[in-house]
Amino acid sequence: MDNHGPEAPMTALKSDPIGRTALAVEITNRLRQMILEGLLHPGEKINEKALTEQFGVSRTPLREALKVLAAEGLLDLIPHRGAVITRQSDAELAEVFRVLAALEGLAGELAAEMADDAALEEIAALTLDLRATYDKSDRPTYFRINQAIHKAILSAAGNDTLLRAHELLAFRVQRARYQANLTPDRWRAAVEEHEGIAAALLARDADRAGRLMKLHLLRKFDAIRAKG
Repeated sequence: MDNHGPEAPMTALKSDPIGRTALAVEITNRLRQMILEGLLHPGEKINEKALTEQFGVSRTPLREALKVLAAEGLLDLIPHRGAVITRQSDAELAEVFRVLAALEGLAGELAAEMADDAALEEIAALTLDLRATYDKSDRPTYFRINQAIHKAILSAAGNDTLLRAHELLAFRVQRARYQANLTPDRWRAAVEEHEGIAAALLARDADRAGRLMKLHLLRKFDAIRAKG
């Protein structure tokens, strides 16, 4: 991948100092959100000096955060250059999304068959919260709840091998997943898809839950490809 792009000036970012508690974790969370929301673009070099000034921290916790985000696949650490926001090709995204769709489809089937009632009711409750955040157009909270739903379904499947395989791939496409619902039509459709999945799980309809989970991921990729 060619990550040679301009260094992000970040001059428009407001001063927003971070407290001394859990600096690296807080910086990691803030940088991750900046990348997911598109404030930092693929190919941009991280401007460490600007970020240390913005966050009011030294370079040590910032570099710890960069290592975490590199492990998540959101940026590349290039010798003698520093950290650069990762570029992803359509081909790479297609490969990952197809595998994730298969894994999440299986998770939907297993959850409908194996999960206890409390786990499925929690997924249904989260889906109601998802609808509420959509109605408020609260995209960051929506994304967090959306992630929680997918994790809850994977956990409810009760298959550690499936869970580990999914975790290895999910980080690689989290930015793309965040960006997928940027159009009003796609965002609304995604909420409706989640409501269908929750209904299938509560009905213990394994075939339907699995099919809807798989389609949900594939439609998300279609939205990403159309946007690009």
